[in-house]
Amino acid sequence: MSRRLSLRSLRSFAPSALAWACVTLLAATGAQAAAPAPAPKAAVAAAVAGPLVPVTKVEGITEFRLPNGLQVLLAPDDAKPTTTVNLTYHVGSRQENYGETGMAHLLEHLMFKGTPTHPAVWAEFSKRGLRANGSTWLDRTNYFASFTANDDTLRWFLDWQADAMVNSFIARKDLDTEMTVVRNEMERSENDPSSILEQKVVSAMYEWHNYGKSTIGARTDVENVDIPRLQAFYRQYYQPDNATLIVAGKFDAKQTLAWIQQAFAKTPKPTRVLPKLYTLDPVQEGERSVVLRRQGGTPLLNAAYPVMPGAHPDSAAMTLLGSVMGDVPGGRLHQRLVTTGLAAAVEFDMAQLFDPGFIEFQAKLSPGQAWEPTRDKLLATLESVGTEPVTAEELERARGRWLKSWELRFANPESVGVALSESVALGDWRMFFLQRDRIKAVTLADINRVGAQRLLRDNRTLGIYLPDDHPQRPPAPQAVAVADQFKDYHPVAELPQAEAFDATPANIEARTHYSQIAPGLKLALLPKGTRGDLVNATLALHLGDEASLKGQSDAAEMMAALLDKGSATLSRQQIQDRLTALKAELAFSGGPTRLQARIVSPKDNLPAVIALMGELLRQPAFPAAALEELRQQSLASLETQRKEPQAILSTELSRRGNPYPRGDVRYSESFDEQAEDLRALTLAQVKAFHQRFVGAGNAEFAAVGAMDEVAVKAALEKALGGWQAQQAFQRVPDPLVPRKGERMVFETPDKQNASLYALLSLPVKDGDADEAALRVANFIFGQGGNSRLWKHIREAEGLSYSVGSGLALDPLNANSTFYGFAIFAPQNRAKVEAAFKQEFDRALAEGFSAAEVAQAQQGLLNARRLARAQDGALAAGLASNLYLGRTQAQSEALDKAIAGVTAAQVSEVWRRHVQAERLLLGVAGDFKGQ
Repeated sequence: MSRRLSLRSLRSFAPSALAWACVTLLAATGAQAAAPAPAPKAAVAAAVAGPLVPVTKVEGITEFRLPNGLQVLLAPDDAKPTTTVNLTYHVGSRQENYGETGMAHLLEHLMFKGTPTHPAVWAEFSKRGLRANGSTWLDRTNYFASFTANDDTLRWFLDWQADAMVNSFIARKDLDTEMTVVRNEMERSENDPSSILEQKVVSAMYEWHNYGKSTIGARTDVENVDIPRLQAFYRQYYQPDNATLIVAGKFDAKQTLAWIQQAFAKTPKPTRVLPKLYTLDPVQEGERSVVLRRQGGTPLLNAAYPVMPGAHPDSAAMTLLGSVMGDVPGGRLHQRLVTTGLAAAVEFDMAQLFDPGFIEFQAKLSPGQAWEPTRDKLLATLESVGTEPVTAEELERARGRWLKSWELRFANPESVGVALSESVALGDWRMFFLQRDRIKAVTLADINRVGAQRLLRDNRTLGIYLPDDHPQRPPAPQAVAVADQFKDYHPVAELPQAEAFDATPANIEARTHYSQIAPGLKLALLPKGTRGDLVNATLALHLGDEASLKGQSDAAEMMAALLDKGSATLSRQQIQDRLTALKAELAFSGGPTRLQARIVSPKDNLPAVIALMGELLRQPAFPAAALEELRQQSLASLETQRKEPQAILSTELSRRGNPYPRGDVRYSESFDEQAEDLRALTLAQVKAFHQRFVGAGNAEFAAVGAMDEVAVKAALEKALGGWQAQQAFQRVPDPLVPRKGERMVFETPDKQNASLYALLSLPVKDGDADEAALRVANFIFGQGGNSRLWKHIREAEGLSYSVGSGLALDPLNANSTFYGFAIFAPQNRAKVEAAFKQEFDRALAEGFSAAEVAQAQQGLLNARRLARAQDGALAAGLASNLYLGRTQAQSEALDKAIAGVTAAQVSEVWRRHVQAERLLLGVAGDFKGQ
């Protein structure tokens, strides 16, 4: 279960909601929540049989309404062979009563505990290959899943959602086992000073409204929750007239609508009336402040301001004003704080909510840096719109970035359904499109007016109180009649449907065209129709050899990070503006042996994006100021990681048994060594690395989506053809290094969440005969919602929010890794370790059953089908295959091998490779007194 993530915390603290008036309470503490009285059979039959007439239709999305009140949105799109289903309930922490904080989020957890007819939900998710979860937030709760398009899976998920709406257990026994998991989730967020700071700031901002309360809830409310009250909340709000069902992606609309009627029409429209909420905070009358002190991390400054509801016409101008202030690198805060050294990084976020929300800005400082000068410049910049109005250039830059992001999201069927739930929470799903139109219409007068009204000293929450004889006042909060916003609204024309693509290995291979641009640049182009004519592409350049790369790791990583910060003819801002104009994304990443570029672009603009990529790769400017900015951000991040349990475990376990000297690309550095190397790195070293090592003589380019192949090849030839590195490439060998088993304990004071991490080196590689059996064994042991680790540690004992295992298989060296992980409350360390060891020993002693293998085969194959349907991942995979000399035949062979392994083979391979005496296991947390 997840809570919606935001800037840093509060949305990751996505509140939870309990109900208002509790209808008839169940006396039996462990009783199942009573379902509403069944509707007469004749009424149900009529509801199912009668055809539904569309309520409205906007840009390919059609709304229907069942007689019982259920709102249904269908967004068919055959561009990808996946389906996403999202059921949103119009309830969040805004509806909670006194003493009931956290109940909506707690209910979200309990919904996955099943019903009498669906008792093992997570096991079914895993078996069917669903990527599923739930999310609780201030104005809504939703449950969603994406899966490879399949009628049986779609109908099963719809049936479960309809069943869970009124028949979920919501029982005391499930509440007791899940309570530790919920506490663990609460403690996970409490480890992050940024998350807690945001929670405190927002809490100080709201005096009366429930938006000031974290969705996770008060610990006392969560720990003392009354099961009859929780059941009453469930019966009141989890009803068809308070829900919106969204189906997006590849599906038969007519058939799906019939299935929805059959599944949901059985539940009658309730007779209860939902309470009308009317609480609004008064106008703020002076600046507010909060100070948080904790160990670890770096100084942070947050400045937050109450704003209008998300459906308000001014919300669009406020959104763009946030970008003008907070974007990187063109935003005012970045220019005046980061480039001047007053901050290492800046961020911003705007909570667009049903009632008046808030906008928040954060400055992250370097370790030990004085915060007062940064505070003064932060507030002076934000609160200067009245004297320094937004310019036309700033407005258009912000507008272009927002619209590009909207278009990329709308072009992805898997994201549309979930994105619509946020508009549903504002009062009407069409806000998704109305906000776009409002963004297009924002004027300079609009953006400067809302800035002068809202970004005020007396409307600010930061951390300091000062008396004032002449207070300033923003406009009074107000509710919005959402329906009135659509009186003059006219939807734009619908987009054409994209090609239906079957993402099987055979079809992928048949549709992929291979070629080469001499010398050394291999191409794999897979043209296919996509929504919005988008294409995903990956370029990989291979660099250096073992001897030449010694001592070059930091220069290589910094070089990759600096490539988009300027070129011989373009500034950093001009590069960003160019990408906005092209409606494209271009990102570089890499290390000492490999440099990678990732592209997302419309078809017609792809050649221009490739040209821009070529200029950045071949003629980077490497500005000194950008190097210093990245250096300070990296040092600040390192300082935070020093105290984080998971970062400590990852670093320390990777160093155990590492035989390589410092400077070798295979060496694992300590935190101190990383900081020392970062501080010593010079711009000359970065430039020298680029000049010596970077070229396209050993490279691969793969693209998937709508494209003009001739134009793409011509653009690549012009951008990269004939470009050779000075230093020849030779793969750095990475053989297996045997490690002794060891248990390690690391103390991390003042951290409310602890971590376990286990590591085991395996003498196998991707493509070996044992691969299929190993993958199936790992799936049973710790991958997915039906694994042994999940069922024991998460479900049975409720000790961990996140627990599992994985395999990292090296494609070239017989040097792979099995790993296990868990997060938990520090006081539960002994129980978590014991449970992990029990399952580890049981797998070696008993092996795996035929039933477990059959379920794992189905779940694993479904997950692989879903992965092949992601165009970005497919492009990266095609590029990797070019480097490895592989085709989709290997993927098809692995699928067949997975489908064919037996329980005996899986058990034997596991026992042969997973040896307890070689297991590295570490725990980190605040274990004082244990």
